[in-house]
Amino acid sequence: MSLTTDLAARILAIRFADLPDQVVATAKVGILDTVGVTLAGAVEPCARIAARVAGAGSGPALVFGTTQGASPADAAFINGTASHALDFDDCMDAFGGHPSAPLVPALFALAEGRAVSGRDLIAAYVAGFETETRIARAVHFHHYDKGWHPTATLGSFGAAAACAHLLRLSPEQTATALAIAASFSSGLKANFGTMTKPLHVGHTARNGLTAALLAAEGFTANHGVFEHPHGFFMVFNGAGNFDPAAVLRDWGAPFEIVGNALSIKQYPCCGSTHPAIDAMLELRAAHGLDAAAVEHVTSLTHARRLAHTDRADPRSPLDAKFSVQYCVARALAEGRVVLSHFEAGAYDEPDIRRLMQRVQATPYPGLTVADSQTFGAELRVLTKDGRMLTQRVDNPLGRSGEHVLGAAALEAKFRDCAARSLRPGAVDQTLGQLTWLEKLDDVATLRAALASGVA
Repeated sequence: MSLTTDLAARILAIRFADLPDQVVATAKVGILDTVGVTLAGAVEPCARIAARVAGAGSGPALVFGTTQGASPADAAFINGTASHALDFDDCMDAFGGHPSAPLVPALFALAEGRAVSGRDLIAAYVAGFETETRIARAVHFHHYDKGWHPTATLGSFGAAAACAHLLRLSPEQTATALAIAASFSSGLKANFGTMTKPLHVGHTARNGLTAALLAAEGFTANHGVFEHPHGFFMVFNGAGNFDPAAVLRDWGAPFEIVGNALSIKQYPCCGSTHPAIDAMLELRAAHGLDAAAVEHVTSLTHARRLAHTDRADPRSPLDAKFSVQYCVARALAEGRVVLSHFEAGAYDEPDIRRLMQRVQATPYPGLTVADSQTFGAELRVLTKDGRMLTQRVDNPLGRSGEHVLGAAALEAKFRDCAARSLRPGAVDQTLGQLTWLEKLDDVATLRAALASGVA
């Protein structure tokens, strides 16, 4: 038996009726949030370019935020790129990335023209989520630290598993889809801060869907692709840097989506900057801080996170999303961090540039990349009147099961995101259908609301 074969059996055993209530509820949150950020990202340049290159215009699958269609594979590519365009999509520490963005665009594209219920969609999403996050168990955090973008490299398996589940493939076909996905796996952290990072996700959604469709047609692949000396584990991680047994250990007990908290972002920027933003907002509120009162800010971040967020001189809106200096400066200057702060030339405003020069990013002393708690941050603020103010945040809001975004905040985020593409009535209709997704007999009604409500 190969790992792909063992995984296939577990993937196909997932049934909506057997899912715990908490799993269903969390899956619905992930799907709703991803649809929202995809609608927001649909107007971004990277999504528009992807649509032009893919030749969007007519086809059975909806390009979100437009009235255009495309082939299912191209729609997955375009919508997947849009889903990650703003870096506002959900994330998970144990996954090392963004688990829902590879899944939701692929599933919606595949559902076009098929009789797919909301329950079917939820179960397939959970199957994909479990698959990609279980493989993450086997390879992290060496995989992440080596420079792979897990959302893309591991999301390929999740998207393939989700689509195989929705297509009701056989165990043999599902194992083949996973094996094909292994050869599609790609994505480098060197491209963080550019349009290529969200492109990774579009590529991943399309590849997972394509892998499942190829397998359904009898395509072949090596089911031993994980274990092979030239297979996924050895090539991507190297000898001694992976644990295959971790993939199947305690499968579904509990499901990863609730065992490791799904994190919903409250700021549209790299999640590694969020604890520092929270710390600055807390200091600002507690001490009445404003930019004029601050002499210097030291932002301490785990070295793993600082590797891609120490950007003292961001040169584009996307680059600013990965600059902890910029994000902290914005939080100090305005008491919030919102979508408009990463548009046009906001990052280059003279007052913000001057304020960024007072923010120094440095690693936490004494912590190494091997430490498990990597999302904490501490700010040390020296005021002009000589006070030293300190604030530490171990888990930013939305980042853990004990510190979640409430229903009102989730709805507000969705409305704000969806309003970038949809008219108000369509926002209401889409929100209602996603809130009660398990009640939909056919997700085509959701597609209709999205297509008819374009602003």
